[in-house]
Amino acid sequence: MLNVVLYEPEIPPNTGNIGRLCHANHARLHLVGPLGFSIDDRALKRAGLDYWDELDLATWSSWDEFSEHLSGEDRLHLLTTRATRDYWDATFGPDDYLVFGPETRGLPRSLLDRRPDACLRIPQQRGRSLNLATAAGIVLYEAIRQGRG
Repeated sequence: MLNVVLYEPEIPPNTGNIGRLCHANHARLHLVGPLGFSIDDRALKRAGLDYWDELDLATWSSWDEFSEHLSGEDRLHLLTTRATRDYWDATFGPDDYLVFGPETRGLPRSLLDRRPDACLRIPQQRGRSLNLATAAGIVLYEAIRQGRG
């Protein structure tokens, strides 16, 4: 099962929309805290619609707690505008983790520096960034497309 990881997400409707995306594609959603909102937030539930209660959801208080759950064989793909490698040049496996940072600042440099070969970008106009839910959809569907090949 593919995994979408939101590191310290800040905007409830983005997380709700990504929850719907994960539910529609049988992907697990991991929320790594601290979160910028309560998991009971109305805006989160509104964006997630009635899918939220059926979502395969894991919550983690910190990156360290999340990392403890990973095995040495788990593959992470870190999405960042700082990467030079495009997401379509990556090879995705059926159990991979697609990791996205918070909306206002992205993944921390300390995490990116630990795994430079795992960093991927979605090409876009310099100085611009996509909505988090849009970015998650782009990369998740590429991983799904590759899995059907």
